[in-house]
Amino acid sequence: MHQFSPIDVVVLVVYLVGVVGLGAWFYGKSSNPEGYMAASRSMPGWVIGLSIFGTYVSSISFIALPGKAFSSNWNAIAFSISLPLAAWVATRWFVPYYRQGNSVSAYEHLEKRFGVWARTYAAACYLLTQIARMGSVMYLLALPLHQLLGWDIPTLILVTGGLTTFYTLLGGIEGVIWTDALQSLVLAAGAIVCALLIPLNMPEGPSQLFEIASSHNKFSLGSLELMLSEPTFWVVLVYGLFINLQNFGIDQSYIQRYIAAKSDTDARRSVWLGAMVYVPISILFLWIGTALFAYYDARPDLLPPALQEDIAQGTGDGVFPYFIVAGLPVGVSGLLVAAIFAAAMSTLSTSLNGAATLTLADFYQRFYRPQASPKESMIVLYVSTTLWGCLGTGTALAMIEVQSILDAWWKLAGIFSGGMLGLFLLGFLSQRARNPSAILAVITGVMVILWMTLSRTSIWPEAWADAQSPFDQFLVIVFGTLTILLVGFALTQLFNQPADKSEEADPRDPSEPQPQEEV
Repeated sequence: MHQFSPIDVVVLVVYLVGVVGLGAWFYGKSSNPEGYMAASRSMPGWVIGLSIFGTYVSSISFIALPGKAFSSNWNAIAFSISLPLAAWVATRWFVPYYRQGNSVSAYEHLEKRFGVWARTYAAACYLLTQIARMGSVMYLLALPLHQLLGWDIPTLILVTGGLTTFYTLLGGIEGVIWTDALQSLVLAAGAIVCALLIPLNMPEGPSQLFEIASSHNKFSLGSLELMLSEPTFWVVLVYGLFINLQNFGIDQSYIQRYIAAKSDTDARRSVWLGAMVYVPISILFLWIGTALFAYYDARPDLLPPALQEDIAQGTGDGVFPYFIVAGLPVGVSGLLVAAIFAAAMSTLSTSLNGAATLTLADFYQRFYRPQASPKESMIVLYVSTTLWGCLGTGTALAMIEVQSILDAWWKLAGIFSGGMLGLFLLGFLSQRARNPSAILAVITGVMVILWMTLSRTSIWPEAWADAQSPFDQFLVIVFGTLTILLVGFALTQLFNQPADKSEEADPRDPSEPQPQEEV
């Protein structure tokens, strides 16, 4: 356990005060529903792009990517490599698709295609996953800081959740986007500083780092074999493509940013900027993990016994936080801890505003008060932001004692959210698919996801051991999505469902090349 210097504390406090102040600054512009949920559709593309990047880098990835590279290799880079392709698809088709009309919900389009059940299903899945995500992000922020600095875990969770909920409540989506942009700069600066300092601190100079890392095969991309039972480079690449398509295609957090942009050009630019900034920064995090491996391989006496035991068990997630506190100069440690907070708070604020928006648009206005006044809508937004903040914070506190239960909850959230991408793509790619095909396809896809997820857990009966999934867990979303698409296409052909001429025309831009209709 190490002591945080007064200078480091000042750096951290200045960051926290600055973020909360910046978020609160936009209170006046967010005092109406359109401003609170869509920033009056006036945001420049560059700031939205930075906020997209900030949302991508949560406290989980800030710690997990260096930990992954420390304990194994650069296999995770395949996820980043898939991002530009997903961004191209998003700018080509998803952005214009969502920017037509006045909806701020990513799932209203599903109701137009398949009915209210599809919209409600997708919105409920998003809300469920955001609760689990917020809890995980806050807990994984508090845990390493507690282990290193002795700070109380519940206090860290309450401070993080409380401050983020406060500025999100006041600033709305515009405050969220601007604070996310600031936070993305902080975490990028912290990563760059670490990436430069570690090689300079090697006992025999930077060249020693490359010698040690190369001798331990740390720059390997993982197995290049064509197998589906292990997280090979190709499996991670395909997984990354589907996850990134899910983010850009159906995640309210991203769709809301497209809508907030002041033009289609700015919306497209934001996607490209967010994607192209994330790729080098993610590589930087992998470099940090590899550099830390070489650094502590050359100086093993610097690692405490508890951390050495974790490393021996194949877990390297604690190394980067330890180096931040124990290996960096005074002031720089404060910057890096602020960067960890930035990674967490940017993700939390995005989830909170998206959850509040769906609460109003997909539930309150859809089922209870379609003609709710602006004042009434703002009350719903304020109350729901607060409630979702309390639920996320409560989830993080619950993880302290019952983490195993919440791990199961996370798996279940993944099971049901896994059907969202397939449902969206079915409606997007096939104009002939109708409600019966969609329902049966989603049920089939969720069953596949359920089987692939649970058959590798203790829940699965021993008598069914022969029926366990032979596939790597990264392929759950891949097979689940493809199942929904293939079953949906097949049922559409089987039922020979003609296109409904009375239904409104395809909202996609006719000047754009359209996805191939199924044969």
